[in-house]
Amino acid sequence: MFKDYNPSDKKTFQVMNEEGKIVNKQHMPEITPERLLKAYKDMLFARTADLMTVSYQRQGRIYTYPPNYGQEAIAGAAGAIMRDQDWMVPAFREMGAMLAKGVTLKELFLYFMGNEEGSNFKNAKNVLPISVPIASQYVHATGIGYSIKYKKENSVVYAFVGDGGTSEGDFHEAVNFAGVWRVPVIFIIQNNQYGISTPVKVQTASESLAIKSIAYGVKGIRVDGNDFLAMYKALRESADICSKGEGPVLIEAVTYRKGAHTTSDDPTKYRTKEEEESWDIKDPLKRLKSYLIKEKLWSEKMEEELLPQYKQEIDRQFVEAENFGEYKAEDVFMHHYAETPDDLKEQLSQYNRFLQWRETRIKNEAKK
Repeated sequence: MFKDYNPSDKKTFQVMNEEGKIVNKQHMPEITPERLLKAYKDMLFARTADLMTVSYQRQGRIYTYPPNYGQEAIAGAAGAIMRDQDWMVPAFREMGAMLAKGVTLKELFLYFMGNEEGSNFKNAKNVLPISVPIASQYVHATGIGYSIKYKKENSVVYAFVGDGGTSEGDFHEAVNFAGVWRVPVIFIIQNNQYGISTPVKVQTASESLAIKSIAYGVKGIRVDGNDFLAMYKALRESADICSKGEGPVLIEAVTYRKGAHTTSDDPTKYRTKEEEESWDIKDPLKRLKSYLIKEKLWSEKMEEELLPQYKQEIDRQFVEAENFGEYKAEDVFMHHYAETPDDLKEQLSQYNRFLQWRETRIKNEAKK
C-alpha cells in the first residue's frame, strides 16, 4: 500500500467513495461486520457527545471546547486498532479514540470544566493528557517510542496533531529523531484544512503534508480521513510496520472540521457556505452508514432507537461532572512534577494565606 501511494505521486488513498461504495477492493481491510458496526456506533456516540458538549458550552455549563465534528473517522479507526499496551498521545480533537482507550466522558467533561481530575484517567491505560501547546506532544511521542524500543516492548505509539501543528518546530524535531531512531510511532496529521482561521496553503508550500515524510526518511501516506475503511487499513498496516521495527510512519489524514475551531471561534469569518456544503457530501458518518445500510447491517430505524439512549448516557455523565465537588486549590500546583519543588510549595502556601485573608475580610464586611 505504501508503495502504491507514495506521497511523491500526489495520490490520496481511498477505499470507499462519498456514496459509501467500495472503489478500491484491492485494499479493502480485513474487518468483521461486527467490528465495523461497533466502529460506526462508537463514531455516532462520539458525534452525539460532541454536539451535546457544544450545547452545554452555549448554556454556560462548560468552558471553551474544541469540537470533533466531521473528523470522527480518524479517531474511530485509531480506536478500533489500538491495544491496551499501545500508547495514545492526543492533541485535543480525538474524543472517539480516547473513549476507545478507556477514558470516560465524565473525565473529558471535567477537563473542559478546568478540573485537574479530568486528566486522571483512572481506567485508561497508556493515555497522555490532552495537549494544548501545539505539537509539543509529538516530542513526547518520540520519547515514548524510544523507550519502547530500548525496553524491547510490544507497543505502538499513536500521536495526533492538526495541520497547523506541522508549522511548529516540535513537529519537525520529533519526526526527524523518530526517523533516526526507527521508533514505533504513528504520526497522524489531521489535516482539517484550517489551523484556527489559517488555511493549509498558508501553512506550507509543500504539495502535501504527507510528503514531509520523505525529508525525514520515514514511510508516509496521504489518506482520505473521512473514509473509515481507508483510515483503518492505513493504521493497521502502519501498526504492523512499527511492530516489525520498521517504523515510524507519517499519515496525513485529509478531513474537514465541520464545526468551529473552538467554541470561541466563528468559522463564518473565514469559510464560505459553498465550501462547507462541498465537504458535507464527504461526511465520514454518512459514508459509513450508507455502506452499512447497503450491506444490511444497519438501518435508519435502528439509529433512531439508539440515539435517545446515547443522549441519556451523555447527559448522565455530564451531570455527574457538574456535581463532582469542590475544586481543590492544591491541584493547581501539585500536578506539574512527580515531586513538588519548594517554589511551588511556597506558592501554594501563599495562595492559602490569601484565601484565608479573603474569607476573613468577607466575614468582617458581612458584620458591618
